[in-house]
Amino acid sequence: MKQTDVCVIGAGPGGYVAAIKLAQLGKKVIVVDREYVGGVCLNCGCIPSKALISAAGFYDKMQHSEEMGLSIKGATVDFKKMQTWKESVVSKLTGGVAQLLKGNGCEYLAGSAKFKSPQELEIKMMDGKTETIKATNFVIATGSRPIEIPGFAFDKQNVLSSTEALELDKLPKRLAVIGGGYIGLEIGSFYQKFGVDVTVIEATAGLLLGVADQDCVQVVARKLKKRGVKVLLNAKAVSYKKTGDSLVVKISINGAEQEIPADKILVTVGRRPNSDQLGLSEVGVKIDKRGFIEADKQLRTNIPHIFAIGDIAGQPMLAHKASKEGIICAEVISGKNSVMDVKAIPAVIFTDPEIASVGLTADEAKAKGFDISIGQFPYGANGRALTMMDSDGFIKIITDKKNNLVLGVHIVGYEASNLISEAALALEMGATAEDIASTIHPHPTLPEMMMEAAESAMGHAIHIMAKPERERRTPSAASTSSH
Repeated sequence: MKQTDVCVIGAGPGGYVAAIKLAQLGKKVIVVDREYVGGVCLNCGCIPSKALISAAGFYDKMQHSEEMGLSIKGATVDFKKMQTWKESVVSKLTGGVAQLLKGNGCEYLAGSAKFKSPQELEIKMMDGKTETIKATNFVIATGSRPIEIPGFAFDKQNVLSSTEALELDKLPKRLAVIGGGYIGLEIGSFYQKFGVDVTVIEATAGLLLGVADQDCVQVVARKLKKRGVKVLLNAKAVSYKKTGDSLVVKISINGAEQEIPADKILVTVGRRPNSDQLGLSEVGVKIDKRGFIEADKQLRTNIPHIFAIGDIAGQPMLAHKASKEGIICAEVISGKNSVMDVKAIPAVIFTDPEIASVGLTADEAKAKGFDISIGQFPYGANGRALTMMDSDGFIKIITDKKNNLVLGVHIVGYEASNLISEAALALEMGATAEDIASTIHPHPTLPEMMMEAAESAMGHAIHIMAKPERERRTPSAASTSSH
């Protein structure tokens, strides 16, 4: 039996961050993971997908650079070599995390964990041996996994989860994506840029419903259509069959059946928490009906010495939320009076163009009783965006009319992921539109649009035509500014 101050179960962005922070605060830590250091995010999620999305972006730029005077002929895709490069990126990061754990004195065990009692954990090691860990505190950070749907069980050959879709060494000719959420659109978009014929099958009436500002989504939807991605809404995937080397997906749209030809089927209808694999119910840890572990603002479960962080502790299922929770629970375990108290958590969708958001949407703000003002500034009026040939999109700022307090920011466009942090800081510090507008932003840059959108929210943007305050709702996106 091993004894320790804290046992962290799961070595993803929540678990490894918690472990390192605990070690820094003087705790003896053992980390257990059944698969790999870095979790889904580093190994088969965030990092590999963004590597392939970046590669697709470079390739796409090559195909559309003649307007700049650049004629690039003969560009080809060696997808197997690209996968090797992607894995090198993953290896650098996972190797770095392993070194950080070791350097901070954390012990790492590779194996599957299950609670024997509220104080003891049994580990089935990869070498077949069994180890028991007794700890003063436990941190559960075991994440989530893709959801399967009837008739489309993952077989890693025909029907793929996001994990397998990021590991193909050969481009399929046709890809059917079941689910129009952020994972399906991200993966489907980068495959389309490599010439794959992509069809998105979405059961609801729209893409990214309840996930992103719908004005932003419309920009992405138009780009998908322009690029030839077929999007089928109100479409239910019923079954599939294999005919020779091809697949045929049967779908139902308003009762009418259609058949979609494909070479691979990607199912991305959401993720479910891995709370059913640890023996939690047997030791009394409370789990809600969706499978999430119930935890308070200090990340404690109903058993005070057991904590839960990351995907398994509830929405939003985001790596940076898990990391923040890891730091908070480490501080709580170490005797600090810390709580998970954030005003808003930013989110990014790496479609083309990207969508990034933080805080309330206009509808959410109205539902909460705010009298709102909306400021919007288009990429097409920004000099830097034009010089990069990426002028689709806008920045939208939602404020409280009473005091100009920033309630939410929504961005669709190039580098939205790198623009949203300023907005997150603004919400966290309780900034007003005037605070953002009064801050001098360097020119020519994309962040100038944040300043201009804030000006727009107050009714006096410089580089777009805005209606007078008495008429204003949102400013016109039309502009011939050279700014």
